[in-house]
Amino acid sequence: MSQQEQLFNQIVKDYSEKIYWHVRRFVYSHEDADDLVQEIFVKIWKSLPSFRGEANLYTWIYRIATNEALNFLRRRKVRAALMFQSLDEETSRQIDEDPWFDGTALQRKLAKAVAALPTKQRLVFNMKYFGDMKYEDIAQITGTSVGALKASYHIACEKLKSNIGEDI
Repeated sequence: MSQQEQLFNQIVKDYSEKIYWHVRRFVYSHEDADDLVQEIFVKIWKSLPSFRGEANLYTWIYRIATNEALNFLRRRKVRAALMFQSLDEETSRQIDEDPWFDGTALQRKLAKAVAALPTKQRLVFNMKYFGDMKYEDIAQITGTSVGALKASYHIACEKLKSNIGEDI
């Protein structure tokens, strides 16, 4: 087994579940998340020879995963527009009908409120709140300054508080 194959196997072992949940918080569908994770690992495999170690492996992997998730959302948004459908309504329906969702009504309400955030705020909120990532790591993954990330997170939290109201 080559060194690249060994590294890739270790990456899959160490990051499969983390990447699944990272992506799942964007697409809200187990099937879509599963498909995306496979696409992400194919992209990692193809890009591994060009990884020079200038970035942390963790942030490099998450940058690929984040970019793939955002590309998926863009394609889905275009598809919804072409079919004259609301992406927010579709996402809300997916959350309601998800057989894998085992949360409470409040957790479902939070998921819908997070899904309604603008993409950048949702990205930062998911990575900081659910992923418990440091702002510095998020900055490397997204190419955004720490100050801008903190502002986006704060605005997202304020929107969620007003959207969810007294339930929290």
